[in-house]
Amino acid sequence: MSQSNPADTTSENFPFVHYAERIRAAAAAHPSLEAIKCEGETRTWAEFLPRTNMVANMLASRGLGRGDMVAVLAKSSIEYLEVFLGALQAGLCIVPLSGMASSEQLEVMVRDSGSKLVFASQSTRDLIEPFRGRVDGVADDGYVAFDFEGEGWTAYEDLIKGASTDHLYVDVQETDPFNLIYSSGTTGVPKGIEQSHKMRSQHILRFEGMGIREGAVTLVSTAMYSNTTLVALLPTLALGGRVIIMPKFDTEKFLQIAAAEKVTHAMLVPVQYQRILAHPDFESYDLSSFEVKLSTSAPLREGVKREIISRWPGKMVEIYGLTEGGIGTALSCTEFPDKLASVGKPGEGVELRILSEAGVELPQGEIGEIVGRSDAMMTGYHGRPDLTDDMIWRSPDGKIFYKSGDMGRFDEDGFLFLLDRKKDMIISGGFNIYAADIEVELTKNEDVADVAVIGIPSEEWGETPLALVVPKEGSTLTEETLKDWVNDRLGKTQRISGVEFRDSLPRSTIGKVMKRELRVPYWEAVNAT
Repeated sequence: MSQSNPADTTSENFPFVHYAERIRAAAAAHPSLEAIKCEGETRTWAEFLPRTNMVANMLASRGLGRGDMVAVLAKSSIEYLEVFLGALQAGLCIVPLSGMASSEQLEVMVRDSGSKLVFASQSTRDLIEPFRGRVDGVADDGYVAFDFEGEGWTAYEDLIKGASTDHLYVDVQETDPFNLIYSSGTTGVPKGIEQSHKMRSQHILRFEGMGIREGAVTLVSTAMYSNTTLVALLPTLALGGRVIIMPKFDTEKFLQIAAAEKVTHAMLVPVQYQRILAHPDFESYDLSSFEVKLSTSAPLREGVKREIISRWPGKMVEIYGLTEGGIGTALSCTEFPDKLASVGKPGEGVELRILSEAGVELPQGEIGEIVGRSDAMMTGYHGRPDLTDDMIWRSPDGKIFYKSGDMGRFDEDGFLFLLDRKKDMIISGGFNIYAADIEVELTKNEDVADVAVIGIPSEEWGETPLALVVPKEGSTLTEETLKDWVNDRLGKTQRISGVEFRDSLPRSTIGKVMKRELRVPYWEAVNAT
């Protein structure tokens, strides 16, 4: 079944505007207004823009231009943004790196990207030191320190000192690379997802439709290397809004800032919502300024969505999509409270289809892999046309769709329901079991705080579902009691083989449960025999 939104947001209807031009326009419109705040430090547009100009001119003076890359591995800060926007103004591609990656993976990323400079903060320095000075293409003075001093490191202020504060005008094209975001690498060699200027322009248009404008205040509390962060932060600045940066998420600080700064927008991941709502003083904070709250990166459970719309002012929107683009849905939880188990309908310009194992389109209601196409799709995996080709499904009429790796189905109203990652699907005795279905049932138990269901080896069935559960504090629930309770509510083929209690579940920095890490001990034991 094909689902699409006919709204057209192609560049023909909305001419491409270079991001640097948008920033210059925002600064010219309100030079005295505060643009950025981070840990009490503020920058007006009149203060911020000249600093980005200095970065741009410094890069140009080093002979760097369109298509060249610079990497940043640092905590979120105003200086980080200066480099990000200065590089874009100079026509460069920014490579934001994850502090969750290993030193070995980071070296691969820097080499693979061909970055000419590497910027770092004290908090990430130790990850870079093992390979500093041995990556071809990065000059001896190309390792730049934002907030520390050290042998072999160039001070950021020294690097830009003396650079012109004038605007630098570069003829950037919409197909030029905007940023290169690497996958986490938890399943192998990290892949560089190359996003173009056109793709980012489409993000701006879509967030404008969610009320991002002059006067909007967006609180950013996820890391700068994450697409989750960038899709909210970049449109806010481009449209003349104000950004408040939290270098590290803290529940109480988030609530304090949101109330004091009259925050209107925030993009959060599910685990953040859970922690905020669980704060004992949540009700005492004035959050009435919120217009739109957004969630992405991992499924937001139905019960949490319901709690948000009942307790937290403003609209609640869940977004499902890929960093690679092509696939995107949105669920207005406040508008469709009867569809909270879904992730909504296709966004503007998005066409989705559901495929069988054989790659044939399935009718409404049937379960298969989700594929999609839109006006916001990555250029490809950097330097890996083979991986890009693997990502593509071509429709009978020749259209290019991106495979999601997710299993799902559409209901009779065109709402998309996610079931599982294709690779996480459990096949037990020949039956397909979707962990998400079991997890939904388990979360209905009032003593369950968090849960992940994984497939473990079974001599009888090949593999069988196991529930890893974090019980609520003070609970007297036993593993056997919970197993019996949920199996009474599941279909015969879905029943779990056991329950194991855990103190916590491993999650990535953007809140995804790391199921591969959970499965490893069980399958390693089998493979070792």
